[in-house]
Amino acid sequence: MAIIDVVKYSGPASVLAWKFPNSELSSWSQLIVNESQEAVFFKGGQVLDVLGPGTHTLDSNNIPILTTFLKLPFGGQSPFSAEVWFVNKAHSLDIKWGTPTPIQIQDPKFGIIIPVRSFGQFGVMVENSKKFLVKLVGTTPVFDQESLTKFFRGLYLTRVKDTIASYLIKRKISVLEISACLTELSDHTRELIKPTLDDYGLNLLNFYVNDINFPENDPTVLKLKDALAKRAEMDILGFDYRQERTFNALEGAAKNPGQGNLMGAGLGLGVGLETGRALGAQMAGQLSGQVTQPGPTPAQSVNCPKCGVKATINQKFCQNCGGPIAPPKDIVCDKCGAKMTSDAKFCPQCGDPYNPCPNCGQDLPSNSSNCPSCGFVFPKPCPLCGRPLTAANSKFCPSCGGTLIKKCSQCQIELPPTTKFCPSCGQQV
Repeated sequence: MAIIDVVKYSGPASVLAWKFPNSELSSWSQLIVNESQEAVFFKGGQVLDVLGPGTHTLDSNNIPILTTFLKLPFGGQSPFSAEVWFVNKAHSLDIKWGTPTPIQIQDPKFGIIIPVRSFGQFGVMVENSKKFLVKLVGTTPVFDQESLTKFFRGLYLTRVKDTIASYLIKRKISVLEISACLTELSDHTRELIKPTLDDYGLNLLNFYVNDINFPENDPTVLKLKDALAKRAEMDILGFDYRQERTFNALEGAAKNPGQGNLMGAGLGLGVGLETGRALGAQMAGQLSGQVTQPGPTPAQSVNCPKCGVKATINQKFCQNCGGPIAPPKDIVCDKCGAKMTSDAKFCPQCGDPYNPCPNCGQDLPSNSSNCPSCGFVFPKPCPLCGRPLTAANSKFCPSCGGTLIKKCSQCQIELPPTTKFCPSCGQQV
């Protein structure tokens, strides 16, 4: 084998450690180490020296231990056998990793087992060349990124699984929501893996979890996605699963009249007996095309002239006493007596504003408290907010909640809310 005079790196670019193929060297040989490399000498299985970037001459000045090998002259040069390793000190940031098979993790939110796959990349740098070669590389002639991921696959798979599982349990979030936490997962996983790589002379620069996904054709994942899509639809429509089942039962009962008596019972089990019956009757009427008409408004009703019970304008007989309901009288102006229509805003003769009675529609003076035609009594306005009071003896306004009756602190008589002094004792209220 020829004696080598020049020793330099000629391996691939992505290699972390490369062994020079020839071990027959000579003194005064030139060793060329690139800026991002270190050269490590081995002799008899032991490390002789570690040389940094630059051009080095193999002599006893650079490597003092070579003196023991330089005993016999061979034309001014002494041949010797030694191994030279080139270690790449550059940052390797594109080392890919991934889970070859899905990791089975129980979702803490839904309680089901979901297969999870994870992918990413990490970056390393050889921190201690001697420790790296002795403890990790060994006698392997080439150690590249693929060898690194193969050696540490068990380590990062275990750490990634533990990190994802513990993160889900502690945060109480679903596996489907964990993609929003990739940065925190990446940092936490790096802190777990870094001490192990330090023992082998490697510095873990970063560790990224780029993606966490699920097999699209997995039955569990498909079932969960369908359930979530259904829940999202219910949230948009404004009802839950129990109500949807109730509506389905109502629709089926409406299509089958023989099951109509079971509506109230089925609904009562889900939403309460009384609520179920009311909702069942309403839904049955809607599904069968029977829409309940709203009751008559005060403007559409009149008082029975015999018993005084309210009746609609279109009724011919009173439903209480059976007496005939007189048709509504003609609307006349309260000022000039001219006839008016119900859609008029002013009298066509004198121009007086039309102030209709809410019960019979007759024109009334603006300050009227009751209708002389039908006897309708106007509600009194609230002295605080001005809105009409539903009951004459109300103590609180139903619109603003204000107190309508005051009590004198001295004589304890009830007074209107606007009273400032008691008329009986003169005490300030």
